[in-house]
Parts: sequence; C-alpha cells; structure tokens
Amino acid sequence: MKTDAAKDKDVKLKILDAAKKLFARQGFEGTTVRQICDEAGVALALVSYHFGGKENVFYALFETFQPDFLHKEYDLGDPAAALREFVGEFVAFRLAEPELINMLQQEIMMQSPRLEKVQTVVFSLWKQLRLILEAGKRLGQLEYGSLRHTMHFVVGTLVFSRSSSFLDPVFGSEGEVGGQEEAAKVAEFTMQFIFNGLKCKA
Repeated sequence: MKTDAAKDKDVKLKILDAAKKLFARQGFEGTTVRQICDEAGVALALVSYHFGGKENVFYALFETFQPDFLHKEYDLGDPAAALREFVGEFVAFRLAEPELINMLQQEIMMQSPRLEKVQTVVFSLWKQLRLILEAGKRLGQLEYGSLRHTMHFVVGTLVFSRSSSFLDPVFGSEGEVGGQEEAAKVAEFTMQFIFNGLKCKA
C-alpha cells in the first residue's frame, strides 16, 4: 500500500506530465489549470496545493525534467571531443523530451516574462558550451569570429532544429522515415552542421 508521500509524488508527476503535454501544444498562456487537471485526471485544487499555481508548475517542469548532463564539466583539454559529447547529449535530450524543448522554443521566441527564470535553470549548460568553444579556439581545434554570435548559432541549432512535418510538402513522399532511424539522422545532421560551421579540426 502506498504511503501518503508516495501518493503525493504520483499526483505531482501526473500534473507535470499533463502540463508538459499541454504547454508544448497550446503554450503557457493558452493552457488553463482546469485543462491540466482534466488531462491529469486530478481534482482542480491539487495544482494549488502541490505547486501554488500554473506558473510554478511551468518552472517545476524545467527543474524536474532537466537533463542529467546539466551540471557536467567537460574535458577542456580536448574541446572537439567535449563539443561532440555535449552536442550528442543535448540532441539525445531533445529527442527524449520534445515537449520541454517546444516549451523552451516558445519562451525564447516570445521573450516571455518566464524566460529569465528558465534561463537560470539552464545557465550552467550554456556556460559549459562557452568554455568548450573558448578552449577550442585557443587550442586551434575550432574556428570562429565572434563568440557571442557563435554561441547563438550553436544554441539555435540545438534548440530549434528538429525533424518536423512542416517541410514535408516540399519533398513529397521522398525520404519518409521515422522512429529510431529518424532520431539517428537528426542527431548526425545536427552534429555535422555544427562541426562544419566551426571548421572543426579534430
């Protein structure tokens, strides 16, 4: 028999899973607490009880489902290998948590008032990327001009590039793939794009 603490944890996860799905599909503003509770199959009052409101549910998603490598420190002695590892881990996370990435995309595009707090959650991730890029340039493994623009280029590629049906009409039935094959292709193309852009020499 489950303890009260275990039941509370189950309810919180149901709410978070429902909110993640709805926020990704409808956006933060387009999602109501009632919709979250209906999707989760829980009483309306439980969002306030467990989280204190919709905005806290939103922040809890980024804290609860943050990637394992968020606070990882990479080997800056071989920045090309570190970048390959960083990109690989981010792409794997993006494919595992598409809703969370969709939410992040929306917040960035809208420059929402929630973005600053979300950014603090992923700040250490971008800091590691900056250190890798700086080490790569210093050691002659990576080539770029402005660090600021390069950071935007890499982060934009990681956060915004994904396999989507948006361009399907351009290609017709050509290359209709899915599942693991598609995931592997997305990961490889993302890696190639970033490494070609940085003229990686390792």
